[in-house]
Amino acid sequence: MIYEGKAITVKALESGIVELKFDLKGESVNKFNRQTLNELRQSVDAIKADASIKGVIVSSGKDVFIVGADITEFVESFKLPDAELVAGNLEANKIFSDFEDLDVPTVVAINGIALGGGFEMCLAADYRVMADGAKVGLPEVKLGIYPGFGGTVRLPRVIGTDNAVEWIASGKENRADDALKVGAVDAVVTADKLQAAALDLVKRAISGELDYKAKRQPKLEKLKLNAIEQMMCFETAKGFVAGQAGPNYPAPVEAIKTIQKAANFGRDKALEVEAAGFVKLAKTPVAASLIGLFLNDQELKKKAKHYDEIAKDVKLAAVLGAGIMGGGIAYQSAVKGTPILMKDIREDGIQMGLAEASKLLGNRVAKGRLTAAKMAEALNAIRPTLSYGDFGNVDIVVEAVVENPKVKQAVLAEVEGLVKDDAILTSNTSTISISLLAKALKRPENFCGMHFFNPVHMMPLVEVIRGEKSGEVAIATTVAYAKKMGKTPVVVNDCPGFLVNRVLFPYFGGFSKLLGFGVDFVRIDKVMEKFGWPMGPAYLSDVVGIDTGHHGRDVMAEGFPDRMAVEGRTAVDVMYEADRLGQKNGKGFYSYEMDKRGKPKKVIDPQAYELLKSIVSEPREVSDEDIVNFMMIPLCLETVRCLEDGIVETAAEADMGLIYGIGFPPFRGGALRYIDSVGVAEFVALADKYADLGALYQPTAKLREMAASGQKFFG
Repeated sequence: MIYEGKAITVKALESGIVELKFDLKGESVNKFNRQTLNELRQSVDAIKADASIKGVIVSSGKDVFIVGADITEFVESFKLPDAELVAGNLEANKIFSDFEDLDVPTVVAINGIALGGGFEMCLAADYRVMADGAKVGLPEVKLGIYPGFGGTVRLPRVIGTDNAVEWIASGKENRADDALKVGAVDAVVTADKLQAAALDLVKRAISGELDYKAKRQPKLEKLKLNAIEQMMCFETAKGFVAGQAGPNYPAPVEAIKTIQKAANFGRDKALEVEAAGFVKLAKTPVAASLIGLFLNDQELKKKAKHYDEIAKDVKLAAVLGAGIMGGGIAYQSAVKGTPILMKDIREDGIQMGLAEASKLLGNRVAKGRLTAAKMAEALNAIRPTLSYGDFGNVDIVVEAVVENPKVKQAVLAEVEGLVKDDAILTSNTSTISISLLAKALKRPENFCGMHFFNPVHMMPLVEVIRGEKSGEVAIATTVAYAKKMGKTPVVVNDCPGFLVNRVLFPYFGGFSKLLGFGVDFVRIDKVMEKFGWPMGPAYLSDVVGIDTGHHGRDVMAEGFPDRMAVEGRTAVDVMYEADRLGQKNGKGFYSYEMDKRGKPKKVIDPQAYELLKSIVSEPREVSDEDIVNFMMIPLCLETVRCLEDGIVETAAEADMGLIYGIGFPPFRGGALRYIDSVGVAEFVALADKYADLGALYQPTAKLREMAASGQKFFG
């Protein structure tokens, strides 16, 4: 053994060829933490010191190659002074450069996922051979940063600037055939032939058949673009990427600027440019929020994994109630590999559900994300039925009938008598108490909530709602099924609106107050979209459905009368009474007409303004800042209450629920991280300025204590 550590070993293979293997002990994946970097330093030094070595193969002892840097470790270093952080970054880069500068050829065998620093390690090698099922990429922009181990320097010099800009700015994972096409790897083979292919490449380089030094040279030099080519390439790319990323996500454009600044330098000077820009981005609030989201997501996955030990295997599912929602649930289950019965009491409901599933599957085929054969397989996994004939074999049932407690109770009681005793029943209710629905059941321990968000195929969140009598096996099985469907489950306790809708309605309450003061809803939408929401509150009301909002508001008012009950008529009442239900009937706050692609496009409707005049009680001038505060303070305070009331267990789960469930601006990190970014004491003081607006704007006693003692929700 030439070198042996806890993350890396270097051992002789044959004829002067050695294998540098990443296999981080105690972990299921390889990642670049401080230990791995230190051992890579020692490994490279050991190889340099051994004159008998003629070639190096880099491999992995895990199912993946290297998933990237250990962000939990490196995020702490982002707090260091700039100069210290730059120096640390360049020190790490020196290891990669010294590996790249070895006097012998190097080949990396990419057996699985190689992302971020993992792929940057691959780029430092002379040759890359890849298993056909592996994926490579530089996803750092999704964390608000860009590659920091030489990715912005080496990738453009390996695959060309245009391709590198696309890979880095999108942050996407790339399949083996795409990587081969652009020259990111030199060969693609089946996994069982990977080691042999890597050995063959290194032997051919040792023999002189392949000129590894000539292959390496472009990575050490400036980009091969003249001044005009550079201008055309970079300026066009910056304009396009800025339009795609939007003003709130600076990392993709900053990555292009860094490649541009370093274009006329050799590797070492170019790495200095990368390090300076990396540090600048690492210090931004956007990076702090997006990295926080990543860590929250990891926490959610860890919690969900805990349930795996007691979850029942779901081999056959069922959805009660077809239509758009039922069809969406059936599609999601089938496309992810779990067969599902789709039952309705009406044939037209069945047809609507099948049409929805067929449309979604067809869209995936059209985009090249699914083969026609796989589409047929998924469709065959959805079994439509008007009877309960096969329900005796079902492991889990998702009830998705009309949002009426009596109807839901009747349907749930009926199906409970027809499934096996240990089958799990769930309700896709958005507002009705799970404990209330459970009163109709003989086995309430087998029942919980499973709240999907519309459209099911696009929204990543599923709220798993624990009622008073819900058993752990019911919760665990529902969590596992949600994960199997490709969703992110968050377990919440029962209350009106659960987590997401309970928090959303105070936000709409702020919107209602603004309309009562005569503020233009189009202006409110624009301000909140600029703040970062995917759509403003008026447009969101139309998309959700005015009738849905009207019903939900009444449920929330009954549950929390002290702060959510309203006096007099509101904008929602006016729209509802005028049968302006939103997109579903073509008119709400806006009117809707079909665009060229057959999608509803909103247009200003003077009639909506006329209707709203009747609810303006007290015209008031408000600034754009006021609009944000009217909307955000009640939403954030209700999130705080959900955490304090134990509706959700952790701040991470609360924030992820809002981001995945209602599109809270990710670059702001979630409601509780937003409070942290403002400062807890500052947020409490801000809320107090709006105290005259009512109980929705009153900070809790515990939040005031946090403010007084300098506490935060995170960190």
